[in-house]
Amino acid sequence: MEEQEAPASPAGDGPPRRWHAPPGWNRRNDEEHRARRPWRSTLLLTAFVLLGSTFAAHAQHDDRLALDFFARALLVTGSGLLLWRQRYPVFVAFGTAAVALVYVAAGYPYGPVFLPVAVGCFSAVVAGHRRAAWTAVGLLWAGHLLVAHWLYRRLPPAGDGPPSWMQEIGIATWVVAVLALSELVRVRREQLARDRAERAQAARRRADEERLRIARELHDVLAHSISVINVQAGVGLALLDIDPEQARTALTTIKAASKEALGEVRQVLDTLRAPGEAPRAPAPGLDRLPELVEQAARAGLTVEIEGEVPTPGPGTDLAAFRIVQEALTNVVRHSGSRRARVRLEHAEGALRLRVDDDGPATGADAGGSGNGLAGMRERAAALGGTIEAGPRADGGFRVLAVLPWKVKENR
Repeated sequence: MEEQEAPASPAGDGPPRRWHAPPGWNRRNDEEHRARRPWRSTLLLTAFVLLGSTFAAHAQHDDRLALDFFARALLVTGSGLLLWRQRYPVFVAFGTAAVALVYVAAGYPYGPVFLPVAVGCFSAVVAGHRRAAWTAVGLLWAGHLLVAHWLYRRLPPAGDGPPSWMQEIGIATWVVAVLALSELVRVRREQLARDRAERAQAARRRADEERLRIARELHDVLAHSISVINVQAGVGLALLDIDPEQARTALTTIKAASKEALGEVRQVLDTLRAPGEAPRAPAPGLDRLPELVEQAARAGLTVEIEGEVPTPGPGTDLAAFRIVQEALTNVVRHSGSRRARVRLEHAEGALRLRVDDDGPATGADAGGSGNGLAGMRERAAALGGTIEAGPRADGGFRVLAVLPWKVKENR
């Protein structure tokens, strides 16, 4: 049924409004509204109901009225209502129950006339209209009891008697079984819908975590390399006229730092282009601390490594390397000190690393930018570790990280 345009108001104030179905008719969502009607199943069920009622009429010709035009019209109407069981499940449940009650009250033979009621109520329960389906069945059952045990003397056929209560109990059992099956199907569909929603939410969460990871990687790579490039560019500009050879050295450092940054950025982006594949290059770890020390030296920062360089698990190794890298970058950018100390310890199943500089801070962002410190904390928290970062009592700045030695795969 298409929506009809309501006529415009006589005053002409505003566009015409569309007519909406009453809320009690419970039209389904737009996707189901556009779906094709179940013609094939409805035609097959209608044919079955007509054929089964014909056989029932032959078997009950002494007790019930013969099928006439009105009886067949009722059977076709009850089955035809099922065409709208997906769009108007509540209306179909009550409609099929009403048609079946009229058919029985008119004295026509029992048979598959109740099958459309079962299908209509089944669809209503599955669609979530449990109360409407049970109400429709209850009204049909109450009407049948009224007709079969009280009004049967005033209704056709003449001389009809009430059915036995065992027959009534048998019919009630079948009705309850149909509704119970409907409830099971409804619960199963709701569970499947919840599972799909949870999987979609988990996929979105994994995507957000992956974007955050890539953002941290890019920040750490670019912040460190660009800091080195910035310092060396300043040195090169200052010495370009008075000491061309030193300026050439600064430009060489800029070239090496930019090449390394491009390589690491390409490695990060490769994980986006080919998700799930093994990376083409190994992830950086603490074994590359000498490279960090060398890069810091090019930027004018002397770095001392205290303790033996450990080899923790892959996740901890990468996180520790990035934390040291970001801490040294912050020293270059935000500290007046040209010396930093990195201390590494492995004890009690944890990796402790500490980065100190003697300060003083050269700007408002003492110790580093908000994004850099936040990235370090996120890395540590993702592994179940902790980060403490702040000024020391005797001046300078300290970053202290405690990370688990090995990280479980499902973390």
